[in-house]
Amino acid sequence: MRLPSWLAQHLAALRALLVLTVLLGLAYPLVMVGVGRLPGLSGRTDGSLVTAGSSTVGSRLIGQAFTDADGNADRKYFQSRPSAAGDGYDPTSTSASNLGPESIVDTLSDNPDDASPSLLTQVCARSLAVGKLEGVNGRRPYCTADGVGAVLAVFRRDGFTGPVTRVVSVNQTGTPFLASYGGVPVEPARTGEDYQALGGVMTPIRGDAPAEPAVPADAVTASGSGLDPNISPAYARLQAPRVARERNMDVNRVRQLIEDNTDDRALGFLGEPGVNVLTLNLALDGK
Repeated sequence: MRLPSWLAQHLAALRALLVLTVLLGLAYPLVMVGVGRLPGLSGRTDGSLVTAGSSTVGSRLIGQAFTDADGNADRKYFQSRPSAAGDGYDPTSTSASNLGPESIVDTLSDNPDDASPSLLTQVCARSLAVGKLEGVNGRRPYCTADGVGAVLAVFRRDGFTGPVTRVVSVNQTGTPFLASYGGVPVEPARTGEDYQALGGVMTPIRGDAPAEPAVPADAVTASGSGLDPNISPAYARLQAPRVARERNMDVNRVRQLIEDNTDDRALGFLGEPGVNVLTLNLALDGK
């Protein structure tokens, strides 16, 4: 007896569903799990976890903070790059800050919850902090001496042309970093004012900071994921004297540990070399 066409079509669809469920829902996942158990791959499929003794202390793939009981940078350890993932290095909130090169004006407010620094000010503040920690000059171009973006709102008589009529240091409510610009005294900013909407031209001031800052870029900027476990060899070398001093070690021994924990470019040409901070700090502890 020949089945009606509609029933034959439904039975064919049901058979296809069952076959694909077995193949893709059971067989394929089991094969992948089996491959992940092969020698050399099991550690990676489990998250590249790192153990010290009998304790899991982190993952080679996820950055983490190395702080003391007060939440400050632990001076005996190498520090990771900044993180914008949640409260820092949170795998459930992996993200970047979404701030770009044009983020140069802070949001000023008397309420700290409503105020937010621009990317430029974040970089300036971090650079000063790292410079203080490492004992080097943390100044950068386009940053003020107190660690905010050196940006002026310049007003001219004819909009973009003509003599300067007013100048405001948009990221400072206190004493401006410049006394005058274009022969006009520089005013401090007032909270709640949008000087760009008022016609001011945002003008970053380079200043006299070194063209090549002592603090590397990865020490003051977060990665796109916020979870980068590596730092540049330059940032690691910057931290070496401090770590050696705090541990009473020979600085050359610390530099050798940096080299031992530096990963080369992927496939020999992709990306840049990186130093895994977790494995380097464990090597310092001899674990």
